[in-house]
Amino acid sequence: MTIHHENPFLPPPEARDRARQLRGRLAGPVTIVTAGDDGMTASAVQVLEGAPPRLLVGVNEAADFHGAVNVTGKFVVHIARQEHRQLSDRFAELAPSPGGLFAGLEVTETEWGPLIAGFGNWAGCRLGACHSIGWQVLVVGEIEHLELGAIDDPLIYFRGRYRSLS
Repeated sequence: MTIHHENPFLPPPEARDRARQLRGRLAGPVTIVTAGDDGMTASAVQVLEGAPPRLLVGVNEAADFHGAVNVTGKFVVHIARQEHRQLSDRFAELAPSPGGLFAGLEVTETEWGPLIAGFGNWAGCRLGACHSIGWQVLVVGEIEHLELGAIDDPLIYFRGRYRSLS
């Protein structure tokens, strides 16, 4: 067995997408977004202050979450901590989830969608709009509910890996 220190399938630097390289240099919060009976991990997330405040999530146009949020018109954004690494991999479809994404999890159905237990920071959003931009969709939600608790060590995504602030 060979152990690689880098991804052996990664194209050489000169063949990599420059915009993707730029995105990789921007640290992003790791969140899990849920709607209906689906969800996904997202790090392309931004909050815009205002009345009402809005939450922007960039998702792949082929993501099941995109279809689910269009049907329900609502979604939940969970802010991940270090302890949520495995769960984040599950919702990113990098780890197996026999029985479905929510199998074995304690989930409460809220007005905005499924709330996974163990997240002290989350937002309930009503879908404002979806804008197709290339292969991505910008999901714009109006924040209707916030739960804000202590968060000492959020899960961060930077240069293709989870990171810690500490």
